[in-house]
Amino acid sequence: MSGRPVAGRGRVDGLVVAVALALSACTGGHLRGEGGSGGPRPENYKSDILAMLHVYFRDPTQIRDAAASEPKLLLVGQRNRYVVCLRLNAKKSDGEYAGTKQYLAVFSGGRLDQMVEAKPEDCAGAEYRPFPEAETLSR
Repeated sequence: MSGRPVAGRGRVDGLVVAVALALSACTGGHLRGEGGSGGPRPENYKSDILAMLHVYFRDPTQIRDAAASEPKLLLVGQRNRYVVCLRLNAKKSDGEYAGTKQYLAVFSGGRLDQMVEAKPEDCAGAEYRPFPEAETLSR
């Protein structure tokens, strides 16, 4: 080797380092936010849930006896997630009420990710508060 610098080599090395740092910053934040702490606490959880009720139920009108808990951390799969326990009585497709059921609204990154029927242990000890906004939905 002649010992002379190769043209452009410094820029390539600098670019590689910059890309590596950028990727490690993104990955590090994702793992901390999603794995340990559950991510940011959902601030607009009620409006997110109301929007999801329109998607989840065929007829979101005339929901009765609606109540919701405050967001709490729960281990969902392998990760801590903020969840909200819901209790409500919605109509089935035949127009009859299904009876009161519990649902779990699961949040990821501060936004509602999914809503599923809750297992009894998911909402054991949940402190429900009336959720009248869910009882006044329109189509």
